[in-house]
Order: sequence, then C-alpha cells, then structure tokens
Amino acid sequence: MITMQEDREQTWYLMDREDAAKALETDIHTGLTPEEAARRLEKYGPNELEAQAARSIWDMLLDQFKDVLVLMLIGAALISGLVGEIEDSLIILLIVVLNGILGVVQESKAENSLAALRKLSAPAAAVVRGGKVKQIPARELVPGDVILLEAGTNIPADARLVEAANLRCEEAALTGESVPVEKSTIPLDDPEAGLGDRVNMVFSGTSAVYGRGRAVVVGTGMQTEIGKIASMIQKAPQEPTPLQIKLAELGKTLGVVALILVVGVFVMGLLRGEPAFEMFMTAISLAVAAIPEGLPAIVTIVLALGVQRMARRRAIIRKLPAVETLGTATVIASDKTGTLTQNEMTVTHVYVNGRMLEVTGQGYEPAGEFRLQEGETKQEPLEDDHLSVLLHGFALANDARLDAGANGYGIIGDPTEGALVVLAAKAGLAVDDEQAYPRIGEIPFDSRRKRMTTFHELNGAGSLGSGALPSGIVSFCKGAPDVLLTLCTHIYADGGIRPLTDAEREELLEVNASMGQQALRVLALALRHWEAMPDDISPETVEADMVFVGFAGMIDPPRPEVKDAVKEAKLAGIRTIMVTGDHKLTATAIAKDLGILENDEQLVVSGPELEKMTDTELDQVIEKVRVFARVSPEHKMRIVDALKKKDHVVAMTGDGVNDAPALKGADIGAAMGITGTDVAKEASEMVLADDNFATIVAAVAEGRTIYDNIRKAIYYLLSCNIGEILAIFVAIMLGWGRPLTAIQILWINLVTDGLPALALGVEPAEAGVMRQKPRRLRESVFAGGMGARILLYGCLIGLLGVTAYYLGIRRGVPLATARTMSFATLAFAQLFQALNVRSSESLFRVGLFSNKYMVLAVAGSISLQLLVMLVPFLQGVFEVTPLGLAHWEVVIALALVPVIVGELQKLAVRISRPAS
Repeated sequence: MITMQEDREQTWYLMDREDAAKALETDIHTGLTPEEAARRLEKYGPNELEAQAARSIWDMLLDQFKDVLVLMLIGAALISGLVGEIEDSLIILLIVVLNGILGVVQESKAENSLAALRKLSAPAAAVVRGGKVKQIPARELVPGDVILLEAGTNIPADARLVEAANLRCEEAALTGESVPVEKSTIPLDDPEAGLGDRVNMVFSGTSAVYGRGRAVVVGTGMQTEIGKIASMIQKAPQEPTPLQIKLAELGKTLGVVALILVVGVFVMGLLRGEPAFEMFMTAISLAVAAIPEGLPAIVTIVLALGVQRMARRRAIIRKLPAVETLGTATVIASDKTGTLTQNEMTVTHVYVNGRMLEVTGQGYEPAGEFRLQEGETKQEPLEDDHLSVLLHGFALANDARLDAGANGYGIIGDPTEGALVVLAAKAGLAVDDEQAYPRIGEIPFDSRRKRMTTFHELNGAGSLGSGALPSGIVSFCKGAPDVLLTLCTHIYADGGIRPLTDAEREELLEVNASMGQQALRVLALALRHWEAMPDDISPETVEADMVFVGFAGMIDPPRPEVKDAVKEAKLAGIRTIMVTGDHKLTATAIAKDLGILENDEQLVVSGPELEKMTDTELDQVIEKVRVFARVSPEHKMRIVDALKKKDHVVAMTGDGVNDAPALKGADIGAAMGITGTDVAKEASEMVLADDNFATIVAAVAEGRTIYDNIRKAIYYLLSCNIGEILAIFVAIMLGWGRPLTAIQILWINLVTDGLPALALGVEPAEAGVMRQKPRRLRESVFAGGMGARILLYGCLIGLLGVTAYYLGIRRGVPLATARTMSFATLAFAQLFQALNVRSSESLFRVGLFSNKYMVLAVAGSISLQLLVMLVPFLQGVFEVTPLGLAHWEVVIALALVPVIVGELQKLAVRISRPAS
C-alpha cells in the first residue's frame, strides 16, 4: 500500500482510478471494511488539523517587556528605588506596566489561524464501508475510504475521483479559480499540473456545486492540501517590523550613551573632588535624562489611536506594529479573485445578428443597458427579436436562480449560469415564468459534450421571434462555441432562419477568438424547433441540425475603484503585483485593464514556469514581473520570499485559504472582511472590512502619517532630553553644581513632555504624503536631517537652561531659585519646541489650531508646570521656590527662542527651495 508520504502525494492525479484504488488497497464499489478503517484510523490519526499550543496571556505580557527601551526603564526604576527615589521608581514602573497592558489587549486575538482552518472541515461525510453507505464524522475518514459527493457537499478530505456525473466543484478559496471546475475521472499526463488543473481530484475545504461523484480518499488531516497550508502557517516566522527594529537600535544607542554619561560624569566629579554620593546621584540623573521614559508608551498609544482612525476608514488592524509597517510598503502582492475583481461572473458582451453589444451594470444587480460596441445605446432591446431569443434561451437553458436577499442580490447555483440569468433580468425578462415556457425535458451538461439542452413548450403568449418560432416546442442548447458551431446548419439572423454558410461559420469562430483574447469566457446558444417532443432525446438526435443564435462573453470584472487605487499606489512608489490561481490569459487582461501591466518589458509568469525557475533565475526577473498566474500556495510563499530578498516590504492582500501562508509570511497581510475566509483573516495583520482594494492604499497613507508622527515624537523627546543632559553636563563641567534635581528631570520627561508628544501622534498628514517614495527598509529613524535637527535644538534648549541657571547664580539668588529658573525655562522651552516640531512648514501656514489636541496638550502641560511651581505643597515635593517678575521675564524670553529660531530656519528653507 502506498503510504501518505509527501513525495508520492503528487502522483494520484496521474494514475487511472483502478491503479489508485489498488495502491490504496480498497474497492471502489464496496470501500474498506469497518475493521480495516479502524486500523487505518489508528495508524494515520483523525482527519483534522493539528493545533499549535496557544500562547497564554502571561506569555504575551512577558513579550511586552523584552523591548530594549522597556528593560532600560525597568533598570532605571530599580536604581532609583535603591538610592531612595521611591516616587521616581513607582512612576517609571507604572508607565512600563500600562504600556505592556496596552500591547496585550491589542494582540490577544492573534494566532487563531489553525482554529479557523478546522472550521472548514466538513462535520460529516457519506462513506461506503463494507458495501453499505454510512454517514460518519469527517474526522474518522482514512486513506482508502470511498466517499459519495453531490451538489452542496463540503469535501471532507483530498480524494481521487472514480465516478463523476456532471460534477463541478467550487475551489476559489483554495486555487483562486473564480469558475467552478468541471471534474472527470480521466488520469492526467502532466506531472506539473497545478491544483486548479487536477480535474480528477477533489480537495478538502472546497465544495461540490453541481452533479454527483464518488472518490477514494488519498489524504486526510495534515496530509491534505489545506493541511499543507496549515503547516506553512505554523512554520512561518514572526519577523520584527521596521519600527520595532528602529526602536531596538535607538534603545541600544541610548543605553550606550547613558552608560558613557554615568561613568564619565561620575569619574570627572571625583577628580574634581566632589562628594562620591552626590556625584553618583548626579550620574543617575543624567542616565534618567538620556532615556525617553515615555517613548514606549507614547509609541504604543499613537499606534492604538492609528488603529481607531483606520477602523473608521474600514481597515481593521489586528496587530499594532502593522499600522506603521504599512507606511513602508514597496509592493502590494494582491490576489485577483474577490480582491481586484468582484468574484461575481458578469456578462459584459453579447454578439447577436452580426452585432456586438456591450452590457453595463455591476455584479448580480439586475440593472444595466445594452449598447452597440461603438457606443450607441439600444433604447429598447426587447424590440430586437434576435436579442430577445438569445436572452430567453440563455435564461431557460439554465439551473441557476437570482436571489434578492437582505444584503443584496446573489446567485443560487453555478456562477456562470447565474451570470446568464442576471443578463436576462437586466432586459426585464421574467425568466422564471414556467407557465409561459415550461421545461418539459432536458439533456444535462457534461464535460465531454461541453453543452446542455433543455426543451420548452411555446404557447401563443410565449412565442418567440415574431413568428420565426411559432407555437410548439423549442430546444435551447448552450455550450462551448467551437463545439456548437459544428452542430449548427442554420443561423437566426436578419429576422429569419436561413442556412449557415462556411464563410459565416469562420467569421463566427473569429468573433469567438476575439472575445477570448479579451479574457472573456464565451458561451454560445443554439436552438431547434419541434412540432412535438421527440421520442429519442439523445444528444446525437437532438443536438444536430441546430440554428445558431449568438454568443455571450463574461468575466469576473474588476472592482471599479481598483484602477484609481493602483494608480495612487504607483504615484506613492508602490508596485502592485497580481498573484492568482486563475488562467494566464484572464489574469493578463485584467492586469492590463487595471494598469498593473503597462508595457511589454513587464512580465507575466505562470505557475509551471515559476516551478521550473531556480531561485537565482527568479531573483533575476522578479523586479519585472507584474502578474503571476496559475500559482499554488507554495508559489505564493516563494514569491513573497523573493521580493523580500530584494529588500521589498511586501503587503499581501487576499481572501482565500490559499492566501493564508503568504499573508502570514508577508511583512503585512491584508485579508478581505466580507468575502475573506476565517483562515485568511486570522493569518493577517489587517482586515479590509469593505473588501475594497482602495482601502489598503488609504491605509498606506495612514501608516506613513503615523510613522511621520512617531518620528516627530522621537524628534521632540530626544531634543528635549539632550537639552536636559547638556544643561546638567555643562553646569557640572563649569563647577556650578546640578541645575536640575532627579525628580525635576522625571517630571519634565514623563509629564510635561508626555502630553505634547502624544498630541504629535495625531498630527494631520503632511501635504503630499502619498507623492513620496517609500522610505528604505534600513533607513535610519534619524534620516532626512532629523538627527542634525535633534542635536541643534537639543543644544539650543540645553544652553537656554544653563543660561537661566547662570543668570540666577550671577544675580546672587539662592541655589534653589536658580534651579527653579532653569527648571521653568527648560519646561516651557520644550513645550514651545513641540509647536516647532509639528511640521516642516511654518506654524503660521499649518495653523496654530489645526491640531486641537496639541493646543490642549500645551495648555495642559503649562497648567501642570505652573501648578508645581505655585502650589506651596508641591513646591516642597519638587524642590522649587517662588519666582519674582524679573525671574519670569528671563524665563519667558528664553523659552520663546526655539520657536523664533525654528520659524527663521523654515523661512530659509522655503526661500532656498526651487520653484515648482
């Protein structure tokens, strides 16, 4: 017996059914015996997916404390507590704990991919065991079981078909194929056939929508195609986001700086003869000043606020860091079916009586117009008998039904047949009027004939074609154009039925080919009139000497908003790549229509072509490829990996089970909220609630804005911290003592600085945020001159603090008063610096009140600072003394300097900027 080894799983579709049954030691008629089934269940295990151990809340909480900055804060809190600064220590620890709780709340619903996959497993299965049909739990299926399939059946395991009667399966969630696949039992001869081409196989997680079948199970549980996807999800590593990398680097840098300051100042003080304990406290104060204690909490809160804003724009963020990662995206690798397209087959062209008509309308909504292709609108299409016959014929030779549900129109039945029902409904036809055109017989569709025929009785009220089809019986046959044309001897044209010439037949074949080149799926309609119902209704008798009526061309149309979204992404320096399981011709046509494929230098690569490429060959062409067609889940992972090797930040969008591994492996996965499977949603970082591709572009803009605002917060906090460090360092170097105490430094860092830094996080987007190229993956958080500006304004603020301290000492005021002047100057200068940091444009251009939160933050921080300085009880806690009018004049004059310098600098930049 063949065992379920991966290297042999791929061979079942190459075997004939007898060989497959023999290899599995089973009988296709009687199935396994109950005893053998029990033995195999023991050997192979239940037909279900293995689950990973879920992370506990405590594990998630511990992860929040692995960040370098957070660990440094914990260290600072411990040191502060050891030297007696209990209040300082408690404040720092409170900030750390709140930051951790926020992170856990946002991420507690993650990692449910496998649970969602298990939901897709069919709960029960019809199986033949010991010659008897039984209903058993799907988890008890084993390799070698014979299962029965019919329309509506959820496929419970991967299986090789041994019988197929008009069987069609919906496999869009697994392969991306938008049309149900016609199944057969004939062995294939292509060993490289993709999942979508293995027509003699059925797969777990898909469903039968038409016909019936019998199949032998070849794979269960983790050995199914859906199981392989689950395995890939388990193995996909969680990589740090660009922001996490940058903050980790920043934390290490600040840690080194803090250590150098602590050691340097302590040694320098000892050499100058200062008391050891006092110098130790001073060194610790400097270390506290070097670390932006509020930064981790501020980044977390800014991201959380961004999540709320994105939710209002229909983008639901499941993992906080994903908000910022979006802003770095250089490639959007998008599935086609249901993402770029509507996943609703729609007839867009009709060819009848020598004319090509365009059909307008969206999806299954029965509203639209019939227009001549040149653009002239046909006002009353039902007056055209030819069109009326064509639409009636397509609607009557049809088993689908249009359903007006609470959430809009939908189709019950095959999507292709549904598109034809909608086509007729757009013309106002009562396609379900069984009294006018009752069906009295049929020859069902089968994949060998590629057509189906139905018989209808015409009474006086139901006659078609103004006498061309008198009362009696008519048979309508719809199917593949090339097949039907060989069976037609006449044509319905110019108001009557006449013989079909060879020249006309060739012309019709050319029309069919032309429609096919537009990626349209073309069906033809033919009819035959009968005086009475024929005795022999075999295909050979009925489907001959027919009258050709016309063609209908359909496609899964692009979403109307996607074209603009692709263009917007391109302007933002983001490449859109289509990655689909659909056919190459269809994918190419859709890509050209959407502007994804723009010229001949850009490539379209199929799954089999990708399979033959080495990694080196793929690396050489990956930058030119715009469409990957007919690909499998493994291919999608390989594509994402190849793009990431080229330093691309990849956003992967999708909705099917087949997208889940790539969604998890990409830098950011974006699943569709309406049509998306649970698997796709749970494997993603973001869910698009409206299934709108354009939403991801809006989310990219939001991500860029959030990153800009986080940089502004870093710019603000570090320039302020450098100011504090410089003030303390210079004063000690000059032998003037410490201008700030440890609690004053903490007050400025955690309270006075905190509110404006948060307000910077909700700053409106800068003009042209989506006209800039994505920042480089390894680009420093200080890029674009921000590092120089931090040093410039840090030195300026520090010198202002030292100046206030010096002026106080020079005037002979007590040391506590001089420190109070320095404390007030640094606090207010930093608050005015927050206004400076808001934008690269002048504050007067941006508008002082354009960010109301900043106004409230600055006003609130000023109030808190004044409270500390004016309330007697708090004066004692913070070691400050009341200031006189002359002292306040010095403080205010010095504090306004950063804004004045900032406006002058921005004016100089604006003057030097070349005219656009």
